Amino acid sequence: MTLELLVVLLAVVALLSGAARRVGIPAPFVLVITGLALGYLPGLPRVELDPHVVLVLVIPPLLYAAALSTAFADFRDNLRPIALLSVGLVLVTAFAVGAVAKAVVPDLPWAAALALGAIVAPPDAISATSIARRLALPRRVLTILEGESLLNDATALVAYRIAVAAALVGGSTTLTGAAGDFVLSAAGGAAVGFALAFTLATLRRRLDDPLLENALSLLTPFAAYLPAEQLGASGVLSVVVAGLYLGRRAPSLLSSTTRLQGQALWAMVTFLLEGFVFLMIGLQLPTVVDQLSGRSMGQLAGAAAAVSATVIVVRFAWVFPATYLPRRLSRRLRARDPAPPWQAPALISWAGMRGVVSLAAAFALPKQMPDRGLILFLTFCVILVTLLLQGLTLPWVVHRLGLDDAGAAERTERAVAVADHHIARTGLMELERIQAERAVPDSVGDELRGHLEERVRRAHAILGGCPGEDEYDDGARVEDASALGDAVILNELRSELVQAERAELLRLYEHRDIDDEVLRTVQQQLDVEELSLGGGAP
Repeated sequence: MTLELLVVLLAVVALLSGAARRVGIPAPFVLVITGLALGYLPGLPRVELDPHVVLVLVIPPLLYAAALSTAFADFRDNLRPIALLSVGLVLVTAFAVGAVAKAVVPDLPWAAALALGAIVAPPDAISATSIARRLALPRRVLTILEGESLLNDATALVAYRIAVAAALVGGSTTLTGAAGDFVLSAAGGAAVGFALAFTLATLRRRLDDPLLENALSLLTPFAAYLPAEQLGASGVLSVVVAGLYLGRRAPSLLSSTTRLQGQALWAMVTFLLEGFVFLMIGLQLPTVVDQLSGRSMGQLAGAAAAVSATVIVVRFAWVFPATYLPRRLSRRLRARDPAPPWQAPALISWAGMRGVVSLAAAFALPKQMPDRGLILFLTFCVILVTLLLQGLTLPWVVHRLGLDDAGAAERTERAVAVADHHIARTGLMELERIQAERAVPDSVGDELRGHLEERVRRAHAILGGCPGEDEYDDGARVEDASALGDAVILNELRSELVQAERAELLRLYEHRDIDDEVLRTVQQQLDVEELSLGGGAP
């Protein structure tokens, strides 16, 4: 792909994504359909997906960005269902797809069939997050889907390597050997990711340069992925562990300037890379068709239908028992975590879209791989079926199952108001302490008090407090704090109060009185205020 063509494709991504947002259509579908159409446009150069580019330059930053924004506490609380999906379901799907592919295409070698299974087994992180986050899904369902998409690629890629190796050398591996490879790959990837993240966290505590820190942040996913892969470990898991660790520590580790800058940076990176990925999926149709040979259209259509159906059905067959059977077997689990209504596992079962990771893995198959063209075609069909069928109908399914969490925005607003009400009061108490310890000009004290009281009133209004409660005299805020000396003191004291409020906010988070979303929202408000004062300390 030439630089000129890359620039054109990114421009198409930006234009189509913007247009899709304006008309309310999910951008991934618009980009995939457009890619399918552009693939056969006369005069357009053939665009073949480079698996190395996708697996090294595209997937790591997208996984890292998703891990950074993952609610760590929710992820930890749902680790059991996430592990059942990202490990158990991926392996079961890989074997089931391999068996079905072998049955409908008898001359397909077993190792090639299992490689196909490993390729299409994992739901795609990009598809899951880009589609699911646009819906008003219940919070736990969204956490499980995001957590599964972060971890399942590691399982699938290890199984993929084992199957490809077996197909190329004409041998096989024992179940014990495969399990050992998986454990070593996962443990090695997690160790590399943790070691890198710990080192970077230690380093960034000593830095006070937002541009340098965000440059390091941009390089982190590649620094996590490449060494792990060189060591034979899971680069994907290394990236995810690094992102989860640094994301968990970002509230206390980074300055306000670094955080605000980093949020804008990763939002732009994610926007462009996600759009580029979906456009590239559609553009691969001509390349996929060109590699087919020696099989009838009837056989190809039958195999594509059978494999796609297997991917969808196996997910339902796994999710429901994995949801209810452990609770039936364990009284302690039932008491700690009651079974959800059937609608929740039904929605998780339907949200199994495949995407670019599967396609990149198929393109990465060695040229001498038996039936490489067939595997590539079936992978492409599974991606289109799950992405267009399941992805397009997901909003309708959410509505029909009665899982539209329409009150989520209002609950978040109230939770933010509760947190802001509390930390503003903390600021008022800190102001009283400062005034008791040292001389503060009356105009400065009144200005600061008026600002904090206004936040308390605003939060109280959102929470629907009774008249007379938490009311403050608007006249307490004076307008004579414009003198240069008082202005300097005002900024200094406002910075001190912001730090006191931030410390209390982090205390609330550590004690789990507030969740990640509330933390990020209120902390962003404090970051903006601190930035307006010329500050930027963590």
